[in-house]
Amino acid sequence: MRDETRTWRQATKMNVTLRQLRVFMEVARLASFSRAGQKIGLTQSAVSRSIRELEDELGLKLLDRTTREVVLTDAGMNLVASVSRLLGELDGALREIREIGEQRRGRVVVAAAPTVSARVMPLAVAECNLRHRYIALSLRDEVQNDVLRKVKTGEVDFGVVIAPVLDPMAADGLLLEPVMTDSFSVVCRDDHALAQRDEVGWGALQGERLVLLDHASGSRPLIEKVFHDHGIEPEIVQEMAHPASVFGLVDARVGISVMPDLALPPPAGLALVSRPLVPTAERTVALVRRRDRSLSPAADAVWQIVREVPLKLGPSN
Repeated sequence: MRDETRTWRQATKMNVTLRQLRVFMEVARLASFSRAGQKIGLTQSAVSRSIRELEDELGLKLLDRTTREVVLTDAGMNLVASVSRLLGELDGALREIREIGEQRRGRVVVAAAPTVSARVMPLAVAECNLRHRYIALSLRDEVQNDVLRKVKTGEVDFGVVIAPVLDPMAADGLLLEPVMTDSFSVVCRDDHALAQRDEVGWGALQGERLVLLDHASGSRPLIEKVFHDHGIEPEIVQEMAHPASVFGLVDARVGISVMPDLALPPPAGLALVSRPLVPTAERTVALVRRRDRSLSPAADAVWQIVREVPLKLGPSN
């Protein structure tokens, strides 16, 4: 190994090129000038010239040539052993640098609505850490209106929201890409009458005191539309920005709630249960970015990961 290292150091002090070494390694591997030339896209005369220049520079004969075969000399075999290992290390280092330069280094900031952050984004963060160790992914837990605002101002690279965005001004200049659908469930205490059912019809909410996500949530307009479609006049007693606050109020018997399934299950330690609401009403989870600005390579890598999360959540979500 010491002799091999010395040979390499001597070669690097000479006018030995990486191209010459690669041509030599291909000839040694295939035992043929013509086949090596075909493999690397050089004429046989160009391959011969490259080998001759390498031998002249080293002052050593590396190959014995006859009309029938090409055979490595002792010096050639020693050079193959050294260069094979060193070229492998070099190629690995160059691949890593190329990946870093192309798309896998940088800080990416993503904002997500609270009912999405609970289930979707933890999987995305974990997958990003696994695949792209040079990307620092930062997650912002924001109500939907703030997600849209921060995407527009460039405070975050992209967002994850509930579609459709009913306010045309809020959606102006933004590009939305749907990635999955989600349903709704009623959340109540385990001693509530509705907890005894396997599923709950929307009409059963008539006359119930309701604790709902407020109008900053992307889900609230969709819930109100379902109420209207089913002729329900809701008695809303509290409106909160975050699911955790809603769960706390329901546990305290202030009322019951309608929550998207991605916000479930309720926190452990609370006497709460959820039951699917029928007929099924769906909301759409979408990625959102500025229409007039391309994502950085690092942000695009994270965008692709978030697109894959529904596959990990499974068909029931």
